[in-house]
Amino acid sequence: MSIDVPLQSRTDVIDADDDLRATAQRSPGDTGAVHSWELVTSVDGPGTRLTLFLNGCPLRCQYCQNPDTWRMRDGITHTVAEVMDRIRRYVPVLKATGGGVTISGGEPLLQSAFVARVLHDCRELGLHTALDTSGFLGARASDEMLRDVSLVLLDVKSGLSETYREVTGRELAPTLEFGRRLSDLGVPIWVRFVLVPGLTDEVENVEAVASFVESLATVERVEVLPFHQMGRDKWRRMGEPYRLEATEPPTPELISRVCDQFAAHGLTVF
Repeated sequence: MSIDVPLQSRTDVIDADDDLRATAQRSPGDTGAVHSWELVTSVDGPGTRLTLFLNGCPLRCQYCQNPDTWRMRDGITHTVAEVMDRIRRYVPVLKATGGGVTISGGEPLLQSAFVARVLHDCRELGLHTALDTSGFLGARASDEMLRDVSLVLLDVKSGLSETYREVTGRELAPTLEFGRRLSDLGVPIWVRFVLVPGLTDEVENVEAVASFVESLATVERVEVLPFHQMGRDKWRRMGEPYRLEATEPPTPELISRVCDQFAAHGLTVF
């Protein structure tokens, strides 16, 4: 699955593909590579959320704010039991606020067996569950796993194939296929779209995203996320070439135009 991508170093391509090959063997999922935890409100799903960030991602998005989650080997190994022990501490507050657990990354579906076990155990506790994913590895999410998912936060990074490849270094088709599958299965979706001036903001690209999202029956909302530079220092510390060094956040006028494009398709926009 190796590809030539000018946006990242050749070493980084090899790292990403090594993780893909290593995790494709469907391990039992007893352990996972964990990056960090965060307790948040009204982010990553409804109510108060305990968000679990995993290490490992096959994409190399130009605007990634957490490049330190790219490689699985940089994560801390935790067992499912250890993860669930921590989650149980927060069950009362999560339930009281109508919240739950969100599994993010990196790309959580890179560690699909581990994620499936955590999701199942969370649902056994009666918790709302959310999966934050690009959908690129959607084929790794079994129907059984998706039955334990209350909500998918689907990152649709671009609507045109060439733009998606420029942004991520990978192909758009798997994300589209996963979105259609979620819709067919009746899984609720919140779509996320990162608005980057000069990269994802073209009218045609936004229209392509909006048209696709409109076709999905279970989309509840679209979140337009303005680009920011909060991840720039991480790129510098990692010694990774950062293409968006001089890119400014989108203006209010640009944000309004993009939100209006989505709204024109009958979508609820945040």
